Amino acid sequence: MKQTAVPTSIHCDHLVEAYEGADLDVARSWQTSREIYEFLQAASQKYGIAFWKPGSGIIHQLVLENYAAPGTLMLGTDSHTPNAGGLGMLAIGVGGADAVDAMAAIPWELKAPRVLGVHLHGSMHAWGSPKDVILALAGKLSVRGGTGYIIEYFGEGVDSLSCTGMATICNMGAEVGATTSVFPYTSSMARYLKATRRADIATAATAQQAGYLSADSQVAADPAKFYDEVVDIDLSTLEPGYNGPFTPDLHTPRSKMADKVAAEGWSDHVSAALIGSCTNSSYQDLSRAASLARQASKHGLQVAKGTEFLVSPGSEQIRATMERDGIQEAFEAIGAKVLANACGPCIGQWNRDEHPAVRNRESNSIVSSFNRNFRARNDGNPNTMNFLTSPEMVLSAALSGRLSFNPLADELKDNKGRSFRLEPPTGDELPAAGYAEGREEYLPLLDHQPAKQIPISPESMRLQPLEAFAPWNGQEFQDTRVLVTVQGKCTTDHISAAGKWLKYKGHLENLARNTLIGA
Repeated sequence: MKQTAVPTSIHCDHLVEAYEGADLDVARSWQTSREIYEFLQAASQKYGIAFWKPGSGIIHQLVLENYAAPGTLMLGTDSHTPNAGGLGMLAIGVGGADAVDAMAAIPWELKAPRVLGVHLHGSMHAWGSPKDVILALAGKLSVRGGTGYIIEYFGEGVDSLSCTGMATICNMGAEVGATTSVFPYTSSMARYLKATRRADIATAATAQQAGYLSADSQVAADPAKFYDEVVDIDLSTLEPGYNGPFTPDLHTPRSKMADKVAAEGWSDHVSAALIGSCTNSSYQDLSRAASLARQASKHGLQVAKGTEFLVSPGSEQIRATMERDGIQEAFEAIGAKVLANACGPCIGQWNRDEHPAVRNRESNSIVSSFNRNFRARNDGNPNTMNFLTSPEMVLSAALSGRLSFNPLADELKDNKGRSFRLEPPTGDELPAAGYAEGREEYLPLLDHQPAKQIPISPESMRLQPLEAFAPWNGQEFQDTRVLVTVQGKCTTDHISAAGKWLKYKGHLENLARNTLIGA
């Protein structure tokens, strides 16, 4: 084929290691992974694929900003592809072979999933965050409770959520094993489409809202009749929470966290606080966290001693808008380091080897707005405990330096030793001045050259051409052998580890050496 059968994009977001910050880290990734980037760019050009270079952003944020559309189906080669469900899209994370099927016009198949309905009541309180919805749901369902289901959200509470907030909720549906998650089309989706220069899609979706893009009236009247299972969540009473350590379904409400820290013997000191990732790097997320940072600056306060504060913007558009609107300045004023527009620490691309706890394999606590926290995932230290929470809670942990700190009830001390309490965070759903476009160098390359040669060195340790299988003889396999069985938790992290192994994603033989080593 000269071109992919469906619109396709490639995103270079997994190989930028967080170390010195933003541009320096992107430049270093070009030094260490140039052959990968040149291979991917050449493949993009040969088959008419949009190529987003390293530093342009995280795939799921870029898809939400540029490609997602209500009522459509998308496949993506990452577990958190369902992020686009926040824009009413059925977005499903698949393996590379499944994606190639779609690219080559081969029908894509899966076992028909059941449907889990999540009924949202009420609206968020001042300290509430959409992240709290999925953290609480993960606590209810466990990491396997959503397996075989599509999670569909409904109820009056849906209309109180922003488009990017709904994307956060859908993103982490992967942590309960769901096939995907989806929201009905709402006015906040229309606003987001218009803000991201897609008013025509908003108009088309609005015309189909009643007929196709929202549940029929009888569903709300009798949910149990239409869903295989129903879970109720009251947003107005939902408490901020922390999930972890070592699993995204161990849920602790914020008010019980101090007692839990003491009972479990967890390290109360927060060694690092991280905001960003594909789960929580929207303008609303960052603007609300920045409002807390400005309060701290007003009281002469910076992040706690011994706590590193890192921010990962989700895209170049978000970074540029964050810089223009003073959000970056607010973070840096309290001691933040802004990282590249990439996955970074969330998927183990974090050079933290100089930290004593990592160097000595010691127990330490970090707090993040990420989506996964399995052992050794973030910094390679199996004793680093990552607690997942909202950006607002991450910021409060950065200021206090304590896992047990509850901003809803506890006080901080200003630079003169006087006690004060943080006011609830505030922020805008969308930037009042619109999104900044950012640097032109990070716009996608779409340059179709069917005759383009794709470079792979025979000596490469990171790229290896696949060899074709012998044609199938039409017979089913018989007497096949089970090579290994594993017991207990077995996530994608246990099957094929991230972090340092990501560099071998293009070399099957080398990558296969990590198969199930974490199980």
